[in-house]
Amino acid sequence: MAQTTDAPAPGTPRAPSRLGQWNSAVTSYYLLVGASMLLLVLGLVMVLSSSSVESLASGDSPYAVFLGQAQFALIGLPLMWLASRVPTRAYKRLAWPLLAVGIAGQLLVFSPLGLSKGGNRGWIYLPGFSAQPSEALKLALVVWLGAILVRKQPLFDDWKHAAIPALPVAAGAIGLVLLGHDLGTGITMFILVAGALFVAGVPMRIFAVAGVGAAAVVAVMAVASDNRVGRIMDFFSGDCDPTDGCYQTKHGLQALATGGWFGLGLGQSREKWSYLPEAHNDFIYAIIGEELGLIGTLLVLVLFGVLAFAMFRIIARHPDPFAQVVTGGVAAWIIGQALVNMGVVVGLLPVIGVPLPLVSAGGSALITTLVALGVVVSFARTEPGAAEALAARPSVVRRSLAVIGRTRA
Repeated sequence: MAQTTDAPAPGTPRAPSRLGQWNSAVTSYYLLVGASMLLLVLGLVMVLSSSSVESLASGDSPYAVFLGQAQFALIGLPLMWLASRVPTRAYKRLAWPLLAVGIAGQLLVFSPLGLSKGGNRGWIYLPGFSAQPSEALKLALVVWLGAILVRKQPLFDDWKHAAIPALPVAAGAIGLVLLGHDLGTGITMFILVAGALFVAGVPMRIFAVAGVGAAAVVAVMAVASDNRVGRIMDFFSGDCDPTDGCYQTKHGLQALATGGWFGLGLGQSREKWSYLPEAHNDFIYAIIGEELGLIGTLLVLVLFGVLAFAMFRIIARHPDPFAQVVTGGVAAWIIGQALVNMGVVVGLLPVIGVPLPLVSAGGSALITTLVALGVVVSFARTEPGAAEALAARPSVVRRSLAVIGRTRA
């Protein structure tokens, strides 16, 4: 009796294995784009849910904050696509001009155009328009660090070449942000610079000196503000007043605890009813936990983990050191900021005032983060073999037309 076999006939092409798919040249590209879009969609949904009550209370439409965030997303997505098509050599040429524009924009906050918000002077206001220049400065700084550190890499044995001009210029850019008392953004920029220096291979002694200097600056900024001192003391105090210093932390933890495993349901948050300050911004992660439960918060963690994996994969595979350093800085910026935000919400860190990238409300932050991810996507498109693999795949239009043609047949 003949035995059947599942082996393919000779000459039949084999389907790619799961391991082979993960080793594909375009894995980084699809992981980056997929995780970014899922976080963006989740953020838009949660901004709508968490802001509707406060918008109604202030006399606006319940969709006011959401529509503003959606407009920023519609601006950021084409810019992200455009950034993903810019060749690497163009970013190298634009490094100095981008830094100059970023610093000029940050200087405008100290002009008559600049105004304060929440005690921080970091916004530019024009009729019908406002922006936070420090967000654009992050992107300009990380591209500039990539160009400078790669040029200096062969000279890293000499500490002067390893430290100059990267550290003084980075310190000056961060100093402009700290002059506006925006410690949260300053900390994010410190993390960004650390990521770029580490990936570039700066000697650890320089890295350690820069780290000590950054810690000293953060300590001085914290001590110089009575508000920050109070928040730090409340964080380390065992008898913090839940109606005063620990009010926001208490309600954030209550939101997470109330959500349980699967949450109260989308739109069913109780803390957003004027109990939890900044529910649609710095503490949106707490509303996710309340409405979507532990599953929702873990989903956010997994998506940021996917972003981190994709960017680390680019650092490991890309042949251009410039792409590696810039990707390292962007990874430290986005993943580091996300971890700080979530650490604040779950009570592991004192309240700092750092939004959750791609998820929290905020136009300047959303647009700049999307553009930064677009820059990294451009590097993913130039990984070894990625350009050929992407060119060989049919476009969405062609696939759609093929499906329509088969349906009609």
